Amino acid sequence: MKYVLFYENGDAPRELAQQLYPAHRDRWDEFREAGRLLAIGPFTDGSGAMGVFTSKAAAEEFAASDPFVLQGVVGAWRVTEWAEAILSP
Repeated sequence: MKYVLFYENGDAPRELAQQLYPAHRDRWDEFREAGRLLAIGPFTDGSGAMGVFTSKAAAEEFAASDPFVLQGVVGAWRVTEWAEAILSP
């Protein structure tokens, strides 16, 4: 079982997102290096982003301390359980 963290964009100006990006990236690197984050990225339509985590706790911990969430770049987030059907080799 995997857990998908969905982000919806907030009302923060784009400049704030650019300013906070290095801290956001550091946070995801920390989770990836610990093996808790499997994939992350924005939707191409600009509506938000998603990340795939190994546990619900990891996804919630990430969101709760992500500078994008704390500073309003992300307006709303949710975690959904995902039953991956095809596993990568």
